[in-house]
Amino acid sequence: MFICNHCPYVKAIRPRLVKDLKELRALGVNAIAIMSNDPTDYPEDGFEQMQKVAEEFDFPFPYVIDPTQQVARAYGAICTPDFFGFNADLELQYRGRFDASMKETAPDNTRDLFHAMKLVAETGHGPRQQTPSIGCSIKWIAD
Repeated sequence: MFICNHCPYVKAIRPRLVKDLKELRALGVNAIAIMSNDPTDYPEDGFEQMQKVAEEFDFPFPYVIDPTQQVARAYGAICTPDFFGFNADLELQYRGRFDASMKETAPDNTRDLFHAMKLVAETGHGPRQQTPSIGCSIKWIAD
């Protein structure tokens, strides 16, 4: 997944993201969060701030920085949050949103990422219907 610290869309889902990923980990689904923004104009996305956020919210996954943005480009990530879910054979099975919320809490029945990755854990395949993620654009390094 691609997240950052400053984006209101990410801020809105942090507690639910941690909850869902802890539940998914119990099903054998692991996660990593990648921060690919250029922190020059967004110091809140700097590495030290990332460490503070990860500790404050008790992230059950590594939260790493992509300083060259090569990882985001390789994945085709476009926003934060942006989710990519793979099966045990490392085949992409889910590319979509966390849930139906924007910057607000969504009903529990819209746990898109959770239900998709639970399905992947159980069957090796993601859902046919997937809704793209909406969020803040990745802040690309100026050329």
